[in-house]
Amino acid sequence: MVDLSIERKAKGEKKVVAGLGGDASSEPARPESFRAVKDRLYSRIEGLDIAPDLGADIGSRRWFRGLGTFVGLSVVALAFWPDFAPLEAAPPLPDDQQVRSEYRSQMIMPLGLGADTGRRMGPTALVRPLAEAPERPQMQMLATLGRGDSLDRTLRRAGIGSAEADEVASLIGRAVPLDELEPGTQIDITLGRRPEPGATRPLERLSFRARFDLELKVDRMDGDGPLSLTRRIIRVDETPLRIRGTVGDSLYRSARAAGAPASAVQAYLKALGTQVNLQRDVRATDTFDMIVSHRRAATGERQAGQLLFAGLERGSRGAVQLMRWGSDGDFFDADGTGEEKGGLVAPVPGRMSSSYGMRRHPVLGYRRMHAGVDFRARHGTPIVAVTDGLVTGAGRMGGCGNAVRLRHANGVDTRYCHMSRIAVNRGASVRRGQVIGYVGSTGLSTGPHLHYEMYRGGKAVNPASVSFVTRKQLSGEELTRFRDALGTLRDVEEGAALADLTPTADEVASEEPEREIDKLDKPRPIG
Repeated sequence: MVDLSIERKAKGEKKVVAGLGGDASSEPARPESFRAVKDRLYSRIEGLDIAPDLGADIGSRRWFRGLGTFVGLSVVALAFWPDFAPLEAAPPLPDDQQVRSEYRSQMIMPLGLGADTGRRMGPTALVRPLAEAPERPQMQMLATLGRGDSLDRTLRRAGIGSAEADEVASLIGRAVPLDELEPGTQIDITLGRRPEPGATRPLERLSFRARFDLELKVDRMDGDGPLSLTRRIIRVDETPLRIRGTVGDSLYRSARAAGAPASAVQAYLKALGTQVNLQRDVRATDTFDMIVSHRRAATGERQAGQLLFAGLERGSRGAVQLMRWGSDGDFFDADGTGEEKGGLVAPVPGRMSSSYGMRRHPVLGYRRMHAGVDFRARHGTPIVAVTDGLVTGAGRMGGCGNAVRLRHANGVDTRYCHMSRIAVNRGASVRRGQVIGYVGSTGLSTGPHLHYEMYRGGKAVNPASVSFVTRKQLSGEELTRFRDALGTLRDVEEGAALADLTPTADEVASEEPEREIDKLDKPRPIG
C-alpha cells in the first residue's frame, strides 16, 4: 500500500479541517516573548502625540487635542488639591490661677521686674509695688568736655541744675579761661540727695585737671553752704627727654623701639631730610639723637611735646645738628643757618588763564607784550606774597589798577595788579604766604583776576620759570643765644626725664594717709 499522506505532501496538497477553514497541515503558533511585546508597546506609545506644543499650529486639530489634554490634566490636579480646613493646634492655656502661676514661675524676666535665679523667676500676685522707691544718697559720674562744647552745657547734661552750672562756670572762669579747657577733659562730679521728690540733685563736689600743672576743685564747706573753688598747683618738671640709638635696618622703627613718640619721629625725619638724603646718606651704623620736650608732674603724669633737637652722628662724614628756634618753629643748624624753603608757586588758589608773552590785549584790542601771568580767581580772593619781601609800592598804578609791588632778595621784584583792596602799606615787611590784598577788576581789566609780574634787575621775566628758595641766617645776639640754648640741650643726659620726681616735704605733708581698706586692692608682693 502507498501512503497517501506522504504523496499528498509531495504534491503540495492541503488538508482542511472541517468547520475551521484552517490549514490542517500548519503547526500551532508559538507565544511571543515579553521583550518583543514590550518593545512593540513602547514603539506605539512613542508614536502617540499626547502633549503637542501649544505654541505651534494654533487653531489646528492637533492644537485643540493638546488643549484638551492640558485642561484634563488640570482638572485632575485640582481634584487632588488638599482641603482648606483649619489645622489642629495646641490646646489653649487652661483658665486656672494655679496653672498660670506655675507658668509664670518658669518665665525668664528682667531683674528689674523681680526676677531671680531660683524657681520663682517672676513676680507673683503677692508682690506689690512700692509707693516710693528709695534713692541713693549720692551719685558719682564722670563727664567729658566735648569738642566745641561749653562747660556749663556739659554740667547740665550731667544733671546739675542751671543755676549751679552757671555758678560753677563763673568760679572756674576766675581761675582759668574757659576757652582754654581742652576737649576731652574729664570732670569728676558727685551729686547729693534730692531735697524733695522731682527736684534736681545738688552738687556736692566737682574736680578736674584744668591744666597739666593745675587741678581745680569745687565743693561746699558744709551741707547747705555756698560753693567754693580750691586751686591746687601741681609741681611740674620740664626736663627734655633725650633718645639715642643706632639706626639699624630702619631709622623710623629703631626710633620708635627706643621709645620716641610717633609725632616726634616724623618731625625728626622731616627736619633731617632738609640736610641729608635719608635713602643714600644714612647708614645702619649711624647714631640718631633726638630731644623732645617733656613734662612730668609730681602726681605721676607725663606729657611729651614737640621735637626740640634732631641730630645724626655719622663718624668721619660729619654730624648733623638741628635745633628748633624762634616763634615759627624753624630748625637751624649749629652755625645758625635755617632750612631751605621753596616759595609759593601761585599767589592765589586758581589756575593760570593767560601766560607770559605776546598776545592781543582784551581791552586795547592790539597785540602787545603780556609781561606777566594771569590767574583766574573770584572777586575778594586773598592774594599772598610768594616769598619774604619789602613793600616798595601800594596804590593805584595805571592800567594795573590797585597794585602792590614787593622787593625781594637778589634784585627780584614782584607786582600784583587789579586788586579790589590792598592789605599792606608801603615800607612794610611781609612774610611768605602773608595776605597783601584781594582779587578785583580795577584798571584795564575785563573781569576779576590777578595779573602777576616778576622783574629781575628791572627786566621782566616769566614768573612761571622762577622758583624761590629762602634760607634764614641768625646773627648777632640772637646767634649767641641760639648757641647757648643748643649747648644746654646737648648737655641733657639720656633718659634723665624718665625718673620719678622726688616729693617735697610739703607734698608729703599734704598727702592723705592711706586707709587699711585701700591696701586690700593693691597686689601683694611675692617673696
